[in-house]
Amino acid sequence: MARNVRTSIRKVTGLDSMNGGETVVPSKVPRTEERRPVTVVLGTQWGDEGKGKVVDMLATKADVCCRCQGGNNAAHSVHVDGAEYAFHLLPSGIVNPDCVAVIGNGVVVHLPQMFHELETNEKNGLCDMKDRLVISDRCHIVFDFHQQVDGLRESGRGQKSIGTTKKGIGPAYSSKATRNGLRICDLMGDFAHFSEKFRNLVDQYRTIPDLEVGVAAELAKYKELRERVRPLVRETVSYLHKFLEAGDKMILVEGAQSTILDIDFGLYPYVTSSNCSIGGVCTGLGIPPHVIGDVVGVVKAYLTRVGAGGFPTELDDEMGKLLLDRGHEYGVTTGRPRRCGWLDLIMLSYSNMINGFTGLAVTKLDIGDIAQLVKVGVAYHLDGEKVETFPASDDDLKRLEVEYLTLPCWKTNTEDVRKWEDLPKNAQRYIEVIRDKLRVPVRWIGVGKDRNSMIEIP
Repeated sequence: MARNVRTSIRKVTGLDSMNGGETVVPSKVPRTEERRPVTVVLGTQWGDEGKGKVVDMLATKADVCCRCQGGNNAAHSVHVDGAEYAFHLLPSGIVNPDCVAVIGNGVVVHLPQMFHELETNEKNGLCDMKDRLVISDRCHIVFDFHQQVDGLRESGRGQKSIGTTKKGIGPAYSSKATRNGLRICDLMGDFAHFSEKFRNLVDQYRTIPDLEVGVAAELAKYKELRERVRPLVRETVSYLHKFLEAGDKMILVEGAQSTILDIDFGLYPYVTSSNCSIGGVCTGLGIPPHVIGDVVGVVKAYLTRVGAGGFPTELDDEMGKLLLDRGHEYGVTTGRPRRCGWLDLIMLSYSNMINGFTGLAVTKLDIGDIAQLVKVGVAYHLDGEKVETFPASDDDLKRLEVEYLTLPCWKTNTEDVRKWEDLPKNAQRYIEVIRDKLRVPVRWIGVGKDRNSMIEIP
């Protein structure tokens, strides 16, 4: 099947690899209300909302699934027919055998991790993924020494650590911003020139104590890796625009991390190094805003975060432990336990202002199956004054007092429910509170980890 998919994609795009074949310059995508073929899935909170599950569900109807930012510091888990697949760098929509996966120019790529991820998931039963994977020639490369730098800097912060995954993502984006990074197109070109640029890049970091870079060994590794990656590399801006022109193709974009981790809009400095809100979709893929249709915000029915920083609705009691255990709240990338707390509607409203969600997917609603009651944060107060929106300062966030709405739980197993009308009334009320506060329709509700454990609301 994968070979047939590859053939059909070449017919649509008119493109082959960057080292052969004709590159077709696309005509302008028409601006019509009907032509909005791009659906975007974004996290609304501190990440770990269950975006992979929602992407997997939507990818069954998609022709292309894209990552637009971040790197292998992301973590999406997909459960299909009893099998579990973990994705860190690859678009999780690749589980659909008829879907092409695109790693866009805004992503930073650690090639050894990418190939390891491919091989691991192939062993778990996902076959022919390389035949459906496309990587932008404009992607910046994450090197092993970037990861060393990340770890050394994080350790040097001591108790003021940010909580990075130490995957080298921040240092790689720093190299990009200071214009001395290396991209996939550099690796595909003259290797002597690539080697010179690599040595110059390493020299920029020589002042960091304890940094050890085996330059010769690293270059030898990338000389081998470039031949492995070469068949996957494309100029992805024109590649994607051919799908946009085709008129009947759906492009699905999966955001990594989440809005409150966005480098501009998140709780700085406890943020990631990329724009993981709606703006990163256009800059990370080279698509215009007018082709974006649905923007799906994924909301966990409670709140979690990893690492340091303020957390106004955090629970340090038995309820917090219940959320941790029931929700299996351990990082896919790091294995770290997540901090847990009540749902924060002020945060969600702020996230919605930035992204303009057209629909919501609420995951892990089944937490109300076992809790006695649930609380929802509906207002902030700082020094006795009501705060209207999510603050920019972490110091302010730590000082907030939260006003809660308390709701009864349903104490009924919902894992087998597949229709809205079959949900307990208290569960319906919980969803309605989220919908009414954000003024955005809830279109899907997750009541379990499998792809079939979703309730679609017409």
